[in-house]
Amino acid sequence: MTLPRGHFTAVVGPSGCGKSTLLKLIAGVAQGREEGRIAWNGQDLVEKDFSPSEIGYVPQFSIAHEELTVRECVETSFRLRVRATKDVSKEETVDRILSKVGLMEPAERLVRVLSGGQKRRLALAMELVSAPSVMLCDEVTSGLDPQAEDEIVKLLDTISHDWGRLVLSVTHSLRHLDQYDSVAVLYRGVLAYHGPPKYLSHYFRVSDPHQLFGQLEKREPAEWHDSWRKYRSAYEVTPPPPKETAEEADADAKWKPPTHSTTEPSGDAAVEVEATVVNEEADDDDKDDVSPLPGPFAQFLVLLQRRWTIFLRTRAQLFLQIGLIVGFPLLVAVFAWNGLPQIQNLSMGMNLNVMQQLVEAKNFLVQATSVGSLVSGIVMFQVILLTLMGANNSGREIAGERLIFEKERLAGVRPGAYIASKAVFLGGLVLAQSLWMGLFVHFVCGFPGQLGSQLLFLLLVNAAMTSVCLAISSWMGTAEQASLVSIYLVGFQLPLSGAVLALPTWLGEGVRPFIAAYWSWSGTLQTLRGERYYDIIQMVAQTKLSPEILCMYVLVFHVIIGLLAAWMGCQRPRWE
Repeated sequence: MTLPRGHFTAVVGPSGCGKSTLLKLIAGVAQGREEGRIAWNGQDLVEKDFSPSEIGYVPQFSIAHEELTVRECVETSFRLRVRATKDVSKEETVDRILSKVGLMEPAERLVRVLSGGQKRRLALAMELVSAPSVMLCDEVTSGLDPQAEDEIVKLLDTISHDWGRLVLSVTHSLRHLDQYDSVAVLYRGVLAYHGPPKYLSHYFRVSDPHQLFGQLEKREPAEWHDSWRKYRSAYEVTPPPPKETAEEADADAKWKPPTHSTTEPSGDAAVEVEATVVNEEADDDDKDDVSPLPGPFAQFLVLLQRRWTIFLRTRAQLFLQIGLIVGFPLLVAVFAWNGLPQIQNLSMGMNLNVMQQLVEAKNFLVQATSVGSLVSGIVMFQVILLTLMGANNSGREIAGERLIFEKERLAGVRPGAYIASKAVFLGGLVLAQSLWMGLFVHFVCGFPGQLGSQLLFLLLVNAAMTSVCLAISSWMGTAEQASLVSIYLVGFQLPLSGAVLALPTWLGEGVRPFIAAYWSWSGTLQTLRGERYYDIIQMVAQTKLSPEILCMYVLVFHVIIGLLAAWMGCQRPRWE
């Protein structure tokens, strides 16, 4: 199958025949092809893939955040994919695309209030920002009412013919076949036909195209493919020239990447994509130029700004964070609202008899045990609540928008910039949660010790759990799975920390390196050195405390490992 520029092709066939897989193979998001050749300008895409600006891919799932407006989605897509220059203005390009796809009127509306047809137009607009030469559309008309379907097909026809793009549209609908330049019929993984729609009924010997799928069942796939190879020369595809006017061409030149020269495909190609020469006088040095991507730091800033915008507009998430930040410290402080109890000294009076001395020693031991357990418990309660907030911070952060990230990564978004934006955003939450927790408990309960060091350990345990759960989110298949695993991880923190009950030596030494709660609890208690509370805690604690500096290093290591694992998880493709 050879497809030229400025061509509009429908890819049809029964469910499961390989239509979406074909688009994924062309886009490079599906791996495992063992034979055949997919080429663009004669270059095998295995050897040299599309650049991000050369290809647009509209998948079946939504690629827009519903908390953003239409204009914000298109602007964000532009800023992530195109490096603006004096000849490429963001505002002019965005307005031009919104006007072309018919979204100027709802440009300031949130995505969540759009109709199905408007959301499909938005997805197309977001892909058009880099002026791709190839547009792959996977069932963009499915689920739409007839009028919306008509409008989307007409828009795709405009993109193809007026703008000179190659458009492949996977569809189950056969209502608009006459509007396509060619129709590719797939059947159980093979090409059964590719030619003008007007010859479709004749080739398959049906009176109506809607009888096509039933006709396919009458022969084996290999038979259909052999038949097509035999008669394909009689169905040459000759697309009409682009209908773009000279004025439109001049306007498009400001944001359209340079075109490529034509290269004849090899005869044994499985799929061949060929670009026609649009500007035959173009310099050789310009033929392979593509729109440059923004740098990693520029993408990081765009992603960070978008994340904060979404966070501040999502009332449920915003109110939940406020509730956690305010409510959790109250839960801790209620156990020592009037301050920590003072420890009475033994009188050691010589005038007391032995029995009185024993009673006084017993009372002191009971009091010391109670106070030591209270101080240790308050520290552990803070730590556990902060690990719970950490899991809530990031458990769904990547998994909840994984498909959008996969689409953006195909368009050139770097995983490093993506993870960095998540780290900075979550770092802001961690800072607010941890500082308020430590300061509130310190001043309300009159908690002793080095405040700066205590705040550091509370901050580190929250950051460690947030980073680890971010990694979990990047490796899980769904947001629900990631959230569940993150909560289970928090559930193991208290019993395996050894703060409540001492663990067997072999178990404690085996699991302790992985339990962030232990290192924060131990490090915070070490800040009480020089206080009487520290000696009492040493009396009641059944688990050995580790040095303060070691606790800090281990927690920092947790943070680094979590972020590294999250980055590695984002490197792995995870498409539906």
